[in-house]
Amino acid sequence: MTPEKEQSRTTRGVPVTTEMIDELAAEAETGYDVAALRRRGGRRPLGSAPGEVVPVRLEPELREALTARARADHTNASDVIRQALRAWLDVA
Repeated sequence: MTPEKEQSRTTRGVPVTTEMIDELAAEAETGYDVAALRRRGGRRPLGSAPGEVVPVRLEPELREALTARARADHTNASDVIRQALRAWLDVA
C-alpha cells in the first residue's frame, strides 16, 4: 500500500472513516461535561499533595540492597525508600 492509501486506525485498531470524524467533530462542537470525563492514566497521588522528585546518590552496595529488597517485597525502589523514610522519621 502506498502512504496515500494507507488508512488511519484508532488505538484499538478500528479504521478511521469520514463518518467517524464527522460524528466526533459534531460531538466536540456541542461541548463536553468536564465533570463526566474520566481520568486517564498518570500516576496516582501518594498523599495529601503531588509528590516531589528528590534525587539521591547511592553507592553500588546500597543500590544492590535496595533492589534486592524491592524484589523480595514485590514492589519498586521508590516504595521501599518511602517506607524506610516513614519508619526512620516516624511519620505516617
